[in-house]
Amino acid sequence: MTSWLDYGFAAVPLGIPLWMICQECCCYTVNSNHHHDNNTAASTKTQLMAYVVLAVSAFLMTNSLVPHIQQYTLRKGICGKDLGKRGTDRAEIPIPEALGIAPGTVFLVCLILCLVGYATQHPVKMLDVNSALLSICFMLFLGFTDDVLDWPWRYKLVLPTVASLPLLCCYNGSTSIVVPIPLRWMLVQDSQLTILGEIASQVIGIDVATNGTTVDLGILYLVYMGLLAVFCTNAINIYAGINGLEAGQSYVIGCAILVHNLTEIASRSSTQENHLFSSMIVLIFVGATLGLLRHNWYPATVFVGDTYCYFAGMTFAVVGILGHFSKTLLLFFIPQVLNFVWSTPQLFKVVPCPRHRLPAFNPKTTLMEPSTFDCASDQYRWLKRLYRLPSDVTTIPNMTIINLTLYLLGPMSEKTLCVTLLAFQILCCSFGFVMRYYVAQFFF
Repeated sequence: MTSWLDYGFAAVPLGIPLWMICQECCCYTVNSNHHHDNNTAASTKTQLMAYVVLAVSAFLMTNSLVPHIQQYTLRKGICGKDLGKRGTDRAEIPIPEALGIAPGTVFLVCLILCLVGYATQHPVKMLDVNSALLSICFMLFLGFTDDVLDWPWRYKLVLPTVASLPLLCCYNGSTSIVVPIPLRWMLVQDSQLTILGEIASQVIGIDVATNGTTVDLGILYLVYMGLLAVFCTNAINIYAGINGLEAGQSYVIGCAILVHNLTEIASRSSTQENHLFSSMIVLIFVGATLGLLRHNWYPATVFVGDTYCYFAGMTFAVVGILGHFSKTLLLFFIPQVLNFVWSTPQLFKVVPCPRHRLPAFNPKTTLMEPSTFDCASDQYRWLKRLYRLPSDVTTIPNMTIINLTLYLLGPMSEKTLCVTLLAFQILCCSFGFVMRYYVAQFFF
């Protein structure tokens, strides 16, 4: 962070979960009417306070560790140039890369320390904790080796699937989903399977007794969670390219997950233990991420690299899968989903995809502008119509949400662009809460 205004902006997403934790810790005796409830609430309070202490420790350790680690990466040549500052004095300054290794290491150390107290309180969840550690550690290793060796994309798609196997193997939750009310008639009518229901029942289990209220996806649900892990690890990686965006979006998503967890904990729902487990992981993650963001904020002194993107993505996949709210998790990934959908033509080579699609810096105006790719005047007319460009132009903006934002709103400074995108992330997460807690009740 470079100013008190930046600190204030960073405090906005974290303010709500911190207030909820204070409320939970201060008011637990009021909400509990029985001795057993008092003991449970007191245990929850103690654990949340311990996790907050670890989160603060993670922030302090990451903040102090990054400057030391960046000296080692510079010494070994693991550095790059800031392509968003071409034509300025900062363009030729080597920036240390792969600094995601710092918060990742601090996160793992803090999570291992949690095992000391967590093992006695929740011995049944130890398998979940160890599988989470294994998956996150594997992705941290993959990300760091990718920053050093530059793996081809085919490995980046396959290896996250392998990393998610420990999670899927120890998953002991339900594989059933609730069918939206408007769609239930398609599967069951008058306690009888429809034609579509008969076909679907060959691969999934349909609860006829409840008129198709739930369906058991079985192994297909595990496949879905494996795909979720692959999506999370790569979604943040392709929604990047400007100072502070990777760590910033992860920080906002982490805070949104915290609010969701604390809401469920405060409601004393039957899934309280799962959300307490998720809070443990996410609180430490948010603390470590904030320590990194301080150095990655504009103007960045370090780059987070694929190391951080994979580490963050797998952390979100872990809490979504083991916390049993994978569908809610996707509501917090709306900008990442939109970016993936909009980028699909370039990702699958339908249109040319340059190696770097980050926005272009105009040294004359010192503003960021949409980067483009070249094409013939008679090519990709469908895309030119989408952008409302003349049919004979030979350059088209690259298909990312970052470039689309610049195309729609006009050129802006890198810092303003990042703040705009993070504000959009906060807005989308807020929309996700509205969908989860207000709109969903009309469909399920």
